[in-house]
Amino acid sequence: PVSPPGPGRAGGMDLAYVCEWEKKPKSNHCPSIPLVCAWSCRNLIAFTTDLRNEEEKDLTHMVHIIDTEHPWDVYSVNSGHTEVITCLEWDQSGSRLLSADADGHIKCWSMTDHLANSWENTVGSVVEGDPVVALSWLHNGVKLALHVEKSGASNFGEKFSRVKFSPSLTLFGGKPMEGWIAVTISGLVTVSLLKPNGQVLTATESLCRLRCRVALADVAFTGGGNIVVATSDGSSTSPVQFYKVCVSVVNEKCKIDTEILPSLFMRCTTDPARKDKYPAITHLKFLARDMSEQVLLCASNQNNSIVECWSLRKEGLPVNNIFQQISPVVGDKQPMILKWRILSATNDLDRVSAVALPKLPISLTNTDLKVANDTKFFPGLGLALAFHDGSVHIVHRLSLQMMAVFYGSSSQRPVDEPTLKRPRTAGPLVHFKAMQLSWTSLALAGVDSHGKLSMLRISPSMGHVLDMNMSLRHLLFLLEYCMVTGYDWWDILLHVQPSMVQNLVEKLHEEYMRQNAALQQVLSTRIVAMKASLCKLSSSTIARVCDYHAKLFLIAISCTLKSLLRPHFLNTPDKSPGDRLTEICSKITDVDIDKVMINLKTEEFVLEMTTLQSLQQLIQWVGDFVLYLLASLPNQGSPVRPGHSFLRDGASLGMFRELMVVIRIWGLLKPSCLPVYTATSDTQDSMSLLFRLLTKLWLCCREENHITEPDDALIDECCLLPSQLLIPNIDWLPINDGIISKLQNKQLVRLQFGKAPGLVGHTVSSQFDAFVRAPGQPKIDHLRRLHLGAYPTEECKSCTRCGCVTMLKSPNKVTAVKQWEQRWIKNCLCGGLWRKMPLSYS
Repeated sequence: PVSPPGPGRAGGMDLAYVCEWEKKPKSNHCPSIPLVCAWSCRNLIAFTTDLRNEEEKDLTHMVHIIDTEHPWDVYSVNSGHTEVITCLEWDQSGSRLLSADADGHIKCWSMTDHLANSWENTVGSVVEGDPVVALSWLHNGVKLALHVEKSGASNFGEKFSRVKFSPSLTLFGGKPMEGWIAVTISGLVTVSLLKPNGQVLTATESLCRLRCRVALADVAFTGGGNIVVATSDGSSTSPVQFYKVCVSVVNEKCKIDTEILPSLFMRCTTDPARKDKYPAITHLKFLARDMSEQVLLCASNQNNSIVECWSLRKEGLPVNNIFQQISPVVGDKQPMILKWRILSATNDLDRVSAVALPKLPISLTNTDLKVANDTKFFPGLGLALAFHDGSVHIVHRLSLQMMAVFYGSSSQRPVDEPTLKRPRTAGPLVHFKAMQLSWTSLALAGVDSHGKLSMLRISPSMGHVLDMNMSLRHLLFLLEYCMVTGYDWWDILLHVQPSMVQNLVEKLHEEYMRQNAALQQVLSTRIVAMKASLCKLSSSTIARVCDYHAKLFLIAISCTLKSLLRPHFLNTPDKSPGDRLTEICSKITDVDIDKVMINLKTEEFVLEMTTLQSLQQLIQWVGDFVLYLLASLPNQGSPVRPGHSFLRDGASLGMFRELMVVIRIWGLLKPSCLPVYTATSDTQDSMSLLFRLLTKLWLCCREENHITEPDDALIDECCLLPSQLLIPNIDWLPINDGIISKLQNKQLVRLQFGKAPGLVGHTVSSQFDAFVRAPGQPKIDHLRRLHLGAYPTEECKSCTRCGCVTMLKSPNKVTAVKQWEQRWIKNCLCGGLWRKMPLSYS
C-alpha cells in the first residue's frame, strides 16, 4: 500500500457527526444548484436547500440555521426568495445573516427576541433581476492578529494585538457604519447602509465603464478603509479584474466611486503544457476578508482542477537611461507600481467542488510561521479543498502544500489494492458542495449533494503526534483567543479529552490571573463559563459544572442587588454604596451580623416595599445556598457533591457574607422579603446563626495563598445544622443534552434533522442523578427562581450551552426585577444563546 506523499497523514481529520434529512417519499429536500453555507462566530451554521413540492412542481428556497451543539434542532425558514439563493453571510457579531438570490434580492435576517431558533427578515435591498454573485458586510474596523511566537507571553494584548484598520465607512465620531456590499452578474456593485434609525440607504454603480459579465466575484477590505472587488467572467482565457471601491455618504445619499487596479491572467493558461486544459475559472476568493493583497484561484475542466495563489506586490519600475539623464533628479527612488505575482500553484488535482478559507486571523510574519511550524500549530494556516470524489484536502495557505486529507465514503483510498477496487457507482459521487471552517479552524462543516451536513474535526497539529503539554498549549492559546474576542468556543471542546480537563482549567486560571485587574474584571464571567464547559467533558470534574454555574448566578445577583443601593446625598463621595459595603464587610471580620450592620449607613439601603418583595425569590436562593453549603461542610471529603469548591473559595463566601448583611437590613424594613427557613425552635435567629458560621468559614480561606482548615468546633456546629433547620434542595442545572460530551470516544454519531437523538450520554450522568430533578418533578425557572410546575404552561427558552431554563415572557412589572432580567435578555449568564423550547418540554 502506498500512502500519499506529504506530512500530517494519520488522524489529521475525522468525522465527528453527520446530520441528514428524513427520507420522505413525497416532499423532499433537494440540494439547490449553488448550495451555500456560512458559519458564525457564535457557532451557528446557516445553509440552504430547496424543498421540492410534488404537486406544484416548484421549489421553495429554504434557509436552515443550526447550533453546532444541537444540530438536530434545525430552524428552517422559507426565505421568500423567488430564485435560488446564491450567497449567505454572517456579520461580525454572529447575530445577523444576509441572504442574496439570483433575482437581485438581498435580505437581512435577525433573531426574534434574541432566540437562536427564531429568525425574521427585517430589512433588505434589491437590484431587480440581476443575480448576486458576491456579498459581504462592510468592515467594522476591528482586526486582531494572533502571534504564535508570543503564545508564551503573559499579556493577552501581546498574543492578540489590535491591527490598525479603518472601517469601510464611519458615522459621526468615528463609529463604524453598518451595511453590506454586493456584486451582480452584469457588473454592478451595490452598497446598502443601515442608518441607526433603521433606514436603508442604497446606491448602485457600474464597476467600470465597459460593463461585462461577472461569473465569479469576491470582496475584500484594505486597512485604509477601501473595498477591493475581484471579478472573472468565468473563462480562464480572460483576465481576473480587480477594482477599488470607495463608499461615502454625501447629503444623506450613498455615493460609490470605483477605479481599476492591476489585473492578472492565471498561469495555467500561459503554460504551454496546460494551455487549453482548464477552460473555466470555478473559484475566486480573497484569502481573507481583510487581506486584499492575496487571492486564490481555481481553474477546472470536466474532471480536473488546478489551484493557484497570487499576491499583490509593490515593485520598482525600471526606467530607460535616456530618460534618467533628462529628468530632474527627484532622488534615487525608482517609480513603484503594483503587480500581481504568483506565490504558489498545485499540480493537477481531481475536480474541486468547494473551497473553505480560514477565519482565524493568524499573523503571517516569518518568525510566526517558523514558530508555528516548529510547534506544529497549524490552525488558520490551512485552507480546505473538497473534491468531486468526496475527499477533502487541507493545504497550506501560502505554499498550497498538502497538510491533511480526509477520504469520503465514496472516494477511493490510495491504500486499496487494484484488485479490491469497487466498481464505480453509476451517477455522480456524493461530495461537499459547500464548506466552511469554524472560527478557530478546528472544525469543518460540509453540506453534500444530498443536503446532509457533516462535521469534521481538524487536529490543531494536522495529525502530528505531540506531547500532552504541547497539545494543551495549543488548545489553551485558542481558548484565550475566544475569551478575548467573545467568540463561542464549542469547536475547541471537540478536541478536549477527559484527561486534559483538569490541566486545562488550572492553566486557564493561571493565564487569567496574569492579566491586569481591569481585564480580569471584563473577563470574570467568561472564564467561569469556560471552566464550566470544560468540566462537563470529564466524569471526575462533572460536579464542578454546577458550582461554576452557581458562581455565575451569585456574581449576577451580587451586582444586581448592590446596584439597587442608592447614595443618601447627591454629592456622593467617590465610592458607591456597593463598594463601601464590600470594603466594610472585608474590614470588619466580626462574626455577629448586627455588629457589621451598625457600620453601614442604613439610609442607603432604603427601597420601596414592592421592590423588596419582588426580590424575595433571589434572596431566598442566597439564604438556601448558604445553608446548603454550611450543612455540607462536615462531609467535605467528597468532591463529587456540587457546592464542594465553594468551601475553599474566599471570594464567593465573601460575596455571600455581604449579601447576608444587605438582606438583614432589608428584613428590618420589610420582614416578608427575608429568606424563609423551616426551624425546629421558634426563638432561633437563623440568619445570625448562619452568618456566624459563614464568617468563620470565610476567615479560613479569605487569603488565597494562606488557606487554613476549618477547626473542629466549626465543623461540629455545622453538623448540628440539619437538626436546627430543614436543609433545602438546591435546584442544580440539568446536565446538558448537547452533543459535545457524546463525541469524545471518536465514534461517528449519526443524527437526523428535526429528531432529538435518544443518545445515552457518558457514564457521568448516572452518579449525578441524585442531584438533578427527575422528569416528573416540578420544573423551575433557573434565573427567576420560580417554580413552573411539573407541566409548565408558560413558553420557556433554554440556553444552548448550559441548558438553563427560564420563561420567555416576564411575569414582573417591578423595575428592580426588570433590571435583573435585562442581564440575560440577549445571552444566558454563561454567554450562550437562547433557544425557544417546545411547550411540551417536560
